Amino acid sequence: MGTLYYGDSQTPIGIDDRALTHLQLVIITKLRRGEAFTLSWRHTDDEPRGRTTIWLSNSMPLRFVFDEEDAPELNHAWVEELMKSANSTGGVQLVPENLDSSPIATTPEQPVGVGVDVQQVED
Repeated sequence: MGTLYYGDSQTPIGIDDRALTHLQLVIITKLRRGEAFTLSWRHTDDEPRGRTTIWLSNSMPLRFVFDEEDAPELNHAWVEELMKSANSTGGVQLVPENLDSSPIATTPEQPVGVGVDVQQVED
């Protein structure tokens, strides 16, 4: 579980390392451009029911702390989804990652090529 320290808040915000890594990329990108925005999330099951929204701007100190030593591989589709929400009037909505684990569709009538061009040779 990673931690986001926001401003001089006495209450650190616990966010899964993987989610925090993706959020960090989006937050830093927005702040580097000088763009202020909101970040919202739903409370976890161990917190009182509800949601939280914070205002992020260059004037607010932020610190990202991760439990894991190595950064996870980025899911570019998730980053794009978070960036789209960051550019909307509603601000960044921390949504769960959607991993596409469905099989790749193939058509059985077509043989699968492996990069070898086979030609018929006549005698």
